[in-house]
Amino acid sequence: MKLSVIIPAYNEEQTIIPLIKAVQKVKLSSLTKEIIVVNDGSSDHTGLKVKRLKIKNLRLINKQKNEGKGAAIRSALKIATGDVFIIQDADLEYNPAEYLHILGPILKKQADVVFGSRLVSSYPHRVLYFWHYAANLFLTLLVNIVSNINLSDMETCYKAFTKRVADQLTIEESRFGFEPEFAIKVARSGWRIYEVGISYSGRSYAEGKKISWRDGLWALWCIIKYGI
Repeated sequence: MKLSVIIPAYNEEQTIIPLIKAVQKVKLSSLTKEIIVVNDGSSDHTGLKVKRLKIKNLRLINKQKNEGKGAAIRSALKIATGDVFIIQDADLEYNPAEYLHILGPILKKQADVVFGSRLVSSYPHRVLYFWHYAANLFLTLLVNIVSNINLSDMETCYKAFTKRVADQLTIEESRFGFEPEFAIKVARSGWRIYEVGISYSGRSYAEGKKISWRDGLWALWCIIKYGI
């Protein structure tokens, strides 16, 4: 089996190389691995730094303009050759060393989709913004209501899923609206969904965090659009 690691990246020149090296270091006994980096119209040297890497299983998609996380994932899925997929942010907030833990329910044939939850974990978790936490709880609750599921962390980066799910999934949202769209669509499709606890080393806005209150409002619209 092969794992496709999809890494959307926008202006992440400080973290992209350490992140790729961390992903490359992960040992997956039953899986080979490909890494797909989508340089999403970065204005820094993100794409150039990735291009210079001499890694056999690394593939780079360069976009001329910034289109957003959903669009980046959509582009990566078109060229991905894996049997299993995982989304990996480029900012080192999430630890690739936990891949086997996240993929466990899929590899055991128990799940089709796995969410890595920051909120049901005994792993280390950096303490940051209350309103981000509250907004995530609120949006997750709304997704649960319209989908009749019981996720704890809908907005998590770590979403793993099988090729069967990928083949039947149509991603319409180009930016962070991907998160509620994905959760609602996989729930509505009847896929077996699991959650596992993960660690989280969140970063501040001074350290490069990009999501804003506007993304929260758009997520709310997406829940109405896809859920109601």
